[in-house]
Order: sequence, then C-alpha cells, then structure tokens
Amino acid sequence: MNHFIDDAKLKQISYSVLDLAPITEGGTPGEAFKNTLNLAQQAEKWGYNRYWLAEHHNMPGIGSSATSVVIGYVAGGTNTIRVGSGGIMLPNHAPLVIAEQFGTLEAMYPGRIDLGLGRAPGSDQLTAMALRRDSRANGQEFPEQLEQLRSYLDAGSSTNRVRAIPGEGQDIPIWLLGSSGFSAALAAQLGLPFSFASHFSPENTVPALTRYRSLFKPSKVLDKPYAMVGLNIIAADTSDAAHYLATSFQQQFLSVIRNTASQLPAPVDSMEGIWTNEEKNWVMNQLKSSIIGNRDEVREQLHSFLDETQADELIINTAIYDHSARLRSYEIVAEITGMK
Repeated sequence: MNHFIDDAKLKQISYSVLDLAPITEGGTPGEAFKNTLNLAQQAEKWGYNRYWLAEHHNMPGIGSSATSVVIGYVAGGTNTIRVGSGGIMLPNHAPLVIAEQFGTLEAMYPGRIDLGLGRAPGSDQLTAMALRRDSRANGQEFPEQLEQLRSYLDAGSSTNRVRAIPGEGQDIPIWLLGSSGFSAALAAQLGLPFSFASHFSPENTVPALTRYRSLFKPSKVLDKPYAMVGLNIIAADTSDAAHYLATSFQQQFLSVIRNTASQLPAPVDSMEGIWTNEEKNWVMNQLKSSIIGNRDEVREQLHSFLDETQADELIINTAIYDHSARLRSYEIVAEITGMK
C-alpha cells in the first residue's frame, strides 16, 4: 500500500498539543504547571494551533484535574494560541457550571477558548462517585447534558430563569471527543467538530472517523466534517534516544493496567524484565498510534498516519520525563511540518 503524502499536504493541516500536565517521579504539581506553561509558550512560538488540557482524576502522574483552572493559567501566559479542554468530562459536572467556567475564560481571553467535551468519567468508579456522579450513570445521559450546556451558551438564553453569566451569547467552539463510535455519531448528527483519541484507542480510529464523516449533517457551526485525531509522538535527534525516552510513557501505561498508577517515571535502558510478554503486547497494542523516532522516521510515519486517517488536524501527546527533551520533541515536529 502506498502511504506517500507529499510534504505540501503535510504542511497544510494544523497541529496542536494535548497536555496532561505530567507530574514526574520525584516532582511536584507546581513544577508540572511551570513546565506546562513553558511548553505552551514554546508551542505558540513554533506555530501550533491549539493547546488542550485533559481532565483526569485520582492519577498521581496527571496534574490537569482542575482543567478549567489550568486553562486559565495557560491562556494568561500566552498571547495567540487557542487554549481549551481535551476534554472536560461533562458527566462529572453540572452543565451550568461548565457554561459559567468557559464563559468566564472566553470573557478573559476572547476568541481563544475551545470547549472539548467527553462522556467518560476520566477516573475509576470510586472516584467517579466522589465527583458526585450518579453511580448508575454510564454516559448515556451525555446528549441531554450537552443540549443543556449549549442552551446556556445560546444568545436566546437571556430569557431563561436560569442563566449562565458569563456564558450566554458567547461564541465558544464546542468539540465532541471520543474513543468509540458514540460521540462520532453524535458530533455528526449535530454538525460539530470531532476529535478522536487514537493515542489510546487505535483500533477504533478509522471506524469512528468513517462513521463521523458518513453521518455528518451540515450545521450553523460547520458545513463539512472536521476531524482532529490524537497521536502520541516522541521525537529525538536519534532513533535510540527517542526509544529510550519512550520507556517512561510505556512504564506509566503499564502501571495503569496493573492498577498501580504512578508519576511519570524516568526512562530505562530496556523494558525487558519490567513487563511480561502479555503485558508488552497489551501496552504496545494500546499505544499502536504512536510515532517514536528521529526526524526522518517521524516524518515518514506522519505521512502514513495521515494517509490512513485523512485527519484535518493532529493533536499530539508527548509524555517525556525530561522537560527539555519534551520541548525538543515538539520542536522537531514543528520543523518537519513546516510550522517552524
């Protein structure tokens, strides 16, 4: 199969950053946030389109649990890059609260805020209950919550008895996020942009994107489908260095499947002896949508990934222990794609 895409097309799409504010082994949340802001400032300088932060809870290695707060911190320390959620897990929150929070952010940083929404809890069931979610909820209520949220942001909501202030009448782009076909179909039905989590759900990527595009109905928001796809990229100046750096991410993912979630660990020379063959196969399958390598290897694999997905935009997750190496990875991608 020919995966070739000429560099002109490679340079035509947009590239964005997905950040979980990683807390490294021995590090603190404060350090994680300083690194997040520094990365956002560099990403803006290099030409990345948007900078999204993800809501997760009860995860020792993820600092972005209070997602709206971190978005405000990043937006306040940057000037032009779009900042948003990748995503807010709406079933964890009252729609009115999210409308107010993002209405506040949009009022502070007009024209720069995105609201990406997911329907998973972003946590385990015990934590989900601690977040005041109905223990029986399974995400099926998401369409109704989304409708409530959109109604609070609608300009016509000023006549309602319950109003989102700030929030009502503000033009805040809403994205639906998903790792299966559910949100793909809903985004298509509503004519909204869609972002797929290929970085941890690679098997469902093409079916979900196909479903979104085939079912899409034009709306006031979009006249044609717009799909952004999540991708893990760990780039370095040499292939060996990239694969060494990637062991931090692999160890962290392994700790999740072992139910021993940890801070982002330092890289190791080899994963052999750390994971079993069964664990290795599981981790590598889940992280199949990952590009690891030097400049030429990353460029070639980017061609293949874009050929397979036909993504309108890529949002890149890069979990690297050393902050300077993480910056360098994003810089290499910026150079390959012509942003920098």
